[in-house]
Amino acid sequence: MFKGRGLVIATKHEKEKVIAPLLEKGLGVVCFIQEGFDTDTLGTFTGEIERELDPIAAARQKCLMAMEGSNCDLGIASEGSFGPHPSIFFVSADDEFLIFIDKKNKLEIIVRELSTETNFNGSDIKNEQELLDFADAVKFPSHGLILRKSKTDNSYIIKGITNLEDLKKSFHLMLEKFNTVYAETDMRAMYNPSRMTVIKNAAKKLVDKVNSCCPQCNIPGFGVTDVKKGLECSWCGSPTNSALSFIYSCQKCPFEKEEMYPHKKTSEEPMYCDFCNP
Repeated sequence: MFKGRGLVIATKHEKEKVIAPLLEKGLGVVCFIQEGFDTDTLGTFTGEIERELDPIAAARQKCLMAMEGSNCDLGIASEGSFGPHPSIFFVSADDEFLIFIDKKNKLEIIVRELSTETNFNGSDIKNEQELLDFADAVKFPSHGLILRKSKTDNSYIIKGITNLEDLKKSFHLMLEKFNTVYAETDMRAMYNPSRMTVIKNAAKKLVDKVNSCCPQCNIPGFGVTDVKKGLECSWCGSPTNSALSFIYSCQKCPFEKEEMYPHKKTSEEPMYCDFCNP
């Protein structure tokens, strides 16, 4: 279905470096990027342009724009969000969505990769030592930094700082000019190897899902669409919030399949039971 077809990767931040090799090997497509394609029109991490769409809608719009601009009927785009992990308190997370669109076969396949392997951070900086301490903590210079007047001020921003000399020079320039400096991690993919790894893992997951075909109609993208909770507690037998089964379904035909005990265990530890550990 995909072998030999051109596929446009909707990016301006070099995501093709980790996405293209996996898709070309796993799906047989020929990947390319649209020169001059500007994903920043849909929002920037630094806030000059607010993202008005949710992550999946933004990724879809990004993908369709690149497909239209390059006259290609096959495309892929990613969209990342950063902030507190939804279930692990006080831990930052990188939440990446990848969308694969095939207009020719009317397919849309989406995967999500949620990871705590991120350096996402920011801090008000008062002097050079605080700057250097922050830089060390967030893996500078392998990971880029951004300096701005304050966390919420978008009027003066220096992005993509990747060497110590530029970092010190930019810091003292801003401190002298504004008397306040806010440092933050540059979360654009080409300046953030940690994020690039998460995107790569999402791309692997996408290839697996595209290659998973419906047992009934053989359409790609057969995957988990629902999770049934209720795995029994090993002590009292009460249902817990842990997964009892996964529901797989096809996006083209009505076929569904239920996989019991997807995590290879038939009961849950009492510590996850609301009755044994209220």
